[in-house]
Amino acid sequence: MLFQIFTIIAPVFVIALIGYIWQKRALPFDNNMVMMVVSYIAAPSMLLHAALTTKIAFDAIARIAVASVVLIAAMTSLGWVVTRLFKLPQRVYLPAVIFSNAGNMGLPLCLFAFGDVGLVYAVAFNAMQSALQFSLGDLISSGKFSWRNIVANPLIIAVVVAGILVAAHVTLPLWIENTLGALGDLTVPLMLLSLGTSLAKLRVAGLGAAFGISVLRLAGGFCAGLAVVWALQLDGAARGSVIIQSSMPVAVLTYMFALRYNNQPEEVAAMVFISTIISFLTLPLLMAYVLSLN
Repeated sequence: MLFQIFTIIAPVFVIALIGYIWQKRALPFDNNMVMMVVSYIAAPSMLLHAALTTKIAFDAIARIAVASVVLIAAMTSLGWVVTRLFKLPQRVYLPAVIFSNAGNMGLPLCLFAFGDVGLVYAVAFNAMQSALQFSLGDLISSGKFSWRNIVANPLIIAVVVAGILVAAHVTLPLWIENTLGALGDLTVPLMLLSLGTSLAKLRVAGLGAAFGISVLRLAGGFCAGLAVVWALQLDGAARGSVIIQSSMPVAVLTYMFALRYNNQPEEVAAMVFISTIISFLTLPLLMAYVLSLN
């Protein structure tokens, strides 16, 4: 099992480290362009290709999407209570509790742990979180809400299209399938490189409450994930993928929102950085637990 855990975690470390060193050497890397390529082309292509080639039932994908929404609701409630109890500004700290780095870190881990099946589940989970981060997350950070951020989200559209194609037992021409596969293969390396460059660019302020919120995101997310998979009776790769995704560190996008709306971005950067470092240290234990369930 130790070797299996190493083979899962090592690519995440190595590729993120390459991105970190790349940024520290001031080599060109456009994070905005990369994230747009991933969000609009690579990740939707990866979801469609994996869903159609692994033949996962639509109701299985739908249950993962529901799990993501339930988990966000649970973490929102937990974050609201904690920020109110300790009188912390919710625009700064609440998004960090709610949203995990399910894309940059969770998705590759699910792929390496469970193959294409885990990949489909991870992308479906991340699609719902992405839609909620650009709607609920934006609402918390700015005080404004937009339905467009949900209905126009490329990952949400890809989930719906994949569900329709799977339910209709559609088989795509081989050239389309190969094209989707090639585009989808861009997702994992680009996301991990982006994670590394983002960490290298963070301007971290004093620790303050950042350490406590970081621990809450990781431990609270893990416990909430266990509760959700139990309540929805998920098993196998579905259960493992949800637990992994829910246990990830603070999402890098929370820093982007904090920067955009001037919500103490240095403090949010500290939470992203600290939670990611802690996560790197605890990943072997998390993966050992998840693999022991299957």
